[in-house]
Amino acid sequence: MVPVCAHLSFHPSLAPVDVTLDLETAHPELTLSEDRKSVRRGGKKLLLSLFDNPKRFSTAPVVLGSQVFFSGRSYWEVQVGDKPEWGLGLCRESASRKGNILFSPSHGYWVLRLQNGGNYEALTSPISPLTLSVRPRRIGIFLDYEAGEISFYNVSDRSHIYTFTDKFSGNLRPLFFLGAFLGGRNAEPLVISWVRDTQGSGCIVL
Repeated sequence: MVPVCAHLSFHPSLAPVDVTLDLETAHPELTLSEDRKSVRRGGKKLLLSLFDNPKRFSTAPVVLGSQVFFSGRSYWEVQVGDKPEWGLGLCRESASRKGNILFSPSHGYWVLRLQNGGNYEALTSPISPLTLSVRPRRIGIFLDYEAGEISFYNVSDRSHIYTFTDKFSGNLRPLFFLGAFLGGRNAEPLVISWVRDTQGSGCIVL
């Protein structure tokens, strides 16, 4: 098996993290796999949605990872396949999960997004449009907490897509945005790739 760090030559000291999804944060219309490594838009609302949960996203189709990052370097990969809409990144643990959410660094969200099957954007303020020469089917996300960097890579051609630069404080959580259902055209799941867990990375699992 090829180690995950072999995908990318630019960061020899990657700390792969085995990210899983946190059911308690999932929007009611999302369906998680039993192993918590895959999420798709489901047709029915979860029974859990009948109970008010302050951790759950109520309007945006978002679920967070169970891992909480507070230091160090961490890396994980997500299979986006042929989904025409998706969003990936990190958010502050304390960021708002209710109502009309503005995905921007000033609101505690660092997100790379694909919209309408071809518009790649870094959700800065204002939004930064991106041009990719190769359509990514798998995205690598690299967090360097102390350096204040969140970088995104196209694992398909090992190219760098975008890096957010900021000053982090407090806990950060991986974020997965499913996009619009688009009448079933966006039914494909987001799938977190399996990697070997690395001890000593600055994260805890909830």
